[in-house]
Amino acid sequence: MNEMLGPRLRAVRVGQKLSLRSVASAIGVSPSLLSQVETGKTQPSVSTLYLLVNHLGVSIDELLGSDTAPSPAAAAPPRESAAPVAAAEAPADQPVQRAADNPVIEMENGVVWERMAVGPTHAVDPLIVTYAPGASSSIEGMMMRHAGVEYAYLLSGELTLRLDSETFVLGPGDSLCFDSVRPHMFFNHTAVPARGIWFVVGRREFLEQWDGAAESVEALPDLP
Repeated sequence: MNEMLGPRLRAVRVGQKLSLRSVASAIGVSPSLLSQVETGKTQPSVSTLYLLVNHLGVSIDELLGSDTAPSPAAAAPPRESAAPVAAAEAPADQPVQRAADNPVIEMENGVVWERMAVGPTHAVDPLIVTYAPGASSSIEGMMMRHAGVEYAYLLSGELTLRLDSETFVLGPGDSLCFDSVRPHMFFNHTAVPARGIWFVVGRREFLEQWDGAAESVEALPDLP
């Protein structure tokens, strides 16, 4: 799945008639880094991936949901329309997704995402997330913001959440919920992996409501 992520991101960008340099500038990374992500030479961090999907207006499960990369013609229209990307829907007669079939993304900073089964609406990004020892959601140490409401339940290990100016340490059985436009970062300071279940709800609806507002993470408006 890792080798598919970059080409899919590129297909969406090309379909929106956005240059590599303009997207890189909008999300605050170098054109060379974005090029390496699109060609599969490197994997994005969690924060970089969320910057990209917010800027392009595409959901995580749309990037992971099909066996072939979307063609430029099937990708989202230009940013000014902010319409959803045509996604590959999960077959209606396949309610169960086997563990061996979970699409997986391994981030460059020790974070692994496994996409759980999804429905046809793409209203939720459902993930099994693992933070390796020493891993964090941003290798640059930068807090991130993205659209939606974030829910998580920690299955094992210990994970630290920095949310605004507060710091929380989560253990097995602990859960969280917060508005994802609040600055936040996750990191694992322990010697054992931390693993949990994540749901990001309403990210697509937020992008549609705030037409064109998600030009970058920092550009996202505060929710009421």
